[in-house]
Amino acid sequence: MIAQVKEQFHRLFGKDPLIVSSPGRINLIGEHTDYNEGFVLPAAIDKKIVYAIALNGTNTCNAYALFNDEKVSFSLENIKPTKGWINYLLGVVYQLQQLGHQIKGFDCVITGNIPIGAGMSSSAAVEGGLVVGLDHLLGLGIDRMAMARVGQLAEHTFPGVKCGIMDQFANLHGQKDRVMLLDCRSLEFQYFPFEFSRDYKIVLVNSMVHHSLASSEYNVRRAQCEEGVKVLQEFFPDINSLRNVTPEQVEQYKHKLSPKVYDRCLYVTQENERVTKACAHLQKNELKEAGALMYASHEGLSKLYEVSCPELDFLANLAKEREEVAGARMMGGGFGGCTINLVRMDKVDEFISFVQTRYQEHYGKIPEVYVTSIEDGTKVEA
Repeated sequence: MIAQVKEQFHRLFGKDPLIVSSPGRINLIGEHTDYNEGFVLPAAIDKKIVYAIALNGTNTCNAYALFNDEKVSFSLENIKPTKGWINYLLGVVYQLQQLGHQIKGFDCVITGNIPIGAGMSSSAAVEGGLVVGLDHLLGLGIDRMAMARVGQLAEHTFPGVKCGIMDQFANLHGQKDRVMLLDCRSLEFQYFPFEFSRDYKIVLVNSMVHHSLASSEYNVRRAQCEEGVKVLQEFFPDINSLRNVTPEQVEQYKHKLSPKVYDRCLYVTQENERVTKACAHLQKNELKEAGALMYASHEGLSKLYEVSCPELDFLANLAKEREEVAGARMMGGGFGGCTINLVRMDKVDEFISFVQTRYQEHYGKIPEVYVTSIEDGTKVEA
């Protein structure tokens, strides 16, 4: 991909670019907890977006996407949201300007192998790659957590997805063969070696379902959680998010919550507990116990948070049939995308064949499968 973007950049712009690679991410456990100030356990992976980028001495930004053969341009003045993938670039530039940085015109070529709509956060990879590239070219001196906030705010204000900070954080802070426990309230984080990489592979199975519901329903879930907090604050005045709430407290005041809001709050509070328990199991090399929590996470996402779909439930249930799978669940915003499966290395091919055969028999299509490794976060390659 690096050779590809370099060649295309020279062809279009006739100069030498900076090369930046920006990874997708997986999340072992802790879904829809980040915007509730909870805990998540993500990692950067080997699927990535690659930028070739250089300043052009003008007030215009030119971007060419190899993945859809589209070239777009925009002025640095009066930036506003529009439609399509360019929104992610516009959002990053706008947020950097809001911080007082003097952004200059640039040319870039973008390619990548992160499957769109598969729940690996290609959007955060696009954002992270651009902010690191501009930081390097312009000497902005932005630290990595501030970069993550730029990407998060870009997504809030331009595509209009009120995401938490997990995706951007994982994209920018990833380390090879390590997962990261992120406290989404304090933004403190801790690395945990993924000791199982010698025996287990992280296998993502794509349901091949991409529902347009995901973005709008994401915002609905966020609003439902905020509604639950407002109700619970009547009884616990010190709380300001579901991070401060236990499942027992949600149960105690179930009668004060609407059924949907109760389900959402119960899921989030249970999921936060599952993340901390999973970390304790990983520290003790107890992969089966951590995997059982992943299955429980999927059940909660499907039944209480209602962001799964029949295809994802089918894939999670298939994984339960396989002895070589330590744990599995849906991953990402929901309504499609991938399941994440921890599969014994010597049985990966057998697992893939089983899942693809059964899924094709049931749904008439063969799911794409990605065997991934945990890699470093966004970096300048050359």
